[in-house]
Amino acid sequence: MVSAVVFAGGVGSRMKSQDVPKQFLIVDGKPIIIRTLEVFSQHPEVDEIVVACLESWIPVLKEQIERYHVQKIRAIVPGGANGHGSIHNGLVKAAETAKGEDIVLICDGVRPMITAQLVSNCIREAREYENAVPVTPSIDSVLESFDGSTCRKSYKRSNMFITQAPQGYTFRKILWAHEEAEKRGITNPTSSAELLLELGEDIHIFIGERQNIKVTTPEDLYTLRSGYYYNRYRAFASEELLNERMSEGENKWEKQ
Repeated sequence: MVSAVVFAGGVGSRMKSQDVPKQFLIVDGKPIIIRTLEVFSQHPEVDEIVVACLESWIPVLKEQIERYHVQKIRAIVPGGANGHGSIHNGLVKAAETAKGEDIVLICDGVRPMITAQLVSNCIREAREYENAVPVTPSIDSVLESFDGSTCRKSYKRSNMFITQAPQGYTFRKILWAHEEAEKRGITNPTSSAELLLELGEDIHIFIGERQNIKVTTPEDLYTLRSGYYYNRYRAFASEELLNERMSEGENKWEKQ
């Protein structure tokens, strides 16, 4: 079995979207969270979805899931105090019917550009290695600073990678990690991959997709909307070109 745990428990303070959490912002006619859920709902290998949502917005999410006919939603649970807490709440619910060797895909609810191929790759790699984290090679140089003003260390760019989601794990592996985190007082890792690293585990990485952006800032939102608008324009332009060619063919036929 393959489960997806999608966490959408944040308020999106870096988005500066006033009263609307970033996952509920509309892009090209649909909320970002719905577009993210649709990727997993429409994937043939994903059996069920558990969503950890900002508690006060659960009624809104339920209404949107019904409106857009999103399938495979097994449960919606309240989010936690941070991303790690939201993931934990979702995992606990998903684990109720899962076996240790079953796969769980963990993903933030603001990644609407995930492709079906990336999901398939993640499932395949997680089955082989028990954990699978998509990454993209860093195209920027990375510097280390502790005060945001001065820097004394840089990292070799060819060794740097940017983590993405979904991240795939066996239930056995990720539930162990969460149990260990509670024992050791680890309360706010940036991601599940970082949690495993903090516990001394190696993580298996594979190449992800650069267009798989996490919508966090207003600039990310502009990029996302630009992508959708470009795809719409490209489809429109292709239709216009086809119509022109058909028209030219008819004119040519008439002249003959």
